[in-house]
Amino acid sequence: MDESPETRQRLSDRIEQRQQAIRSYLGRERPRRNRLSNISIVGSALAAMLTAGPAAGGTGFTEAVQGIFSLNDDSVVWRFLCLAAVILSVAAALATNFANSHALADKVTAAETANAQLDGLQDTLNFGHIPIDDALKLYQQYVAQVPFVDEVPAR
Repeated sequence: MDESPETRQRLSDRIEQRQQAIRSYLGRERPRRNRLSNISIVGSALAAMLTAGPAAGGTGFTEAVQGIFSLNDDSVVWRFLCLAAVILSVAAALATNFANSHALADKVTAAETANAQLDGLQDTLNFGHIPIDDALKLYQQYVAQVPFVDEVPAR
């Protein structure tokens, strides 16, 4: 293959374009992954706490809650605790399943890895320590790991 500086520059530009696409993807998907993870963790923990209170404290717990909120009927306390636990459990389950069904964590990890690999390739290419043929093969290997990242159109 042509080892000219222009060929190196074209490959370097392709690497930069792909990294830009990966950074854009990560900018969108990292917060989404974190949000779904936090909803799952917090929702399941709060649901467990809402059910643990009556389970551990029994009627003393529900009477205390009834007194704190000045409720006339202890059945309102039970209904509230059960309904809140169900809502939080459903939210946690949905968040977990949305994240898992799209393999979001795996995709974010793959994108982060590919981005780091492309960084290293870019440095190696810029300092001329790799033949163009080898660099192109590595580029193709690295981008093959992230087929779900769309290319950014050239400007």
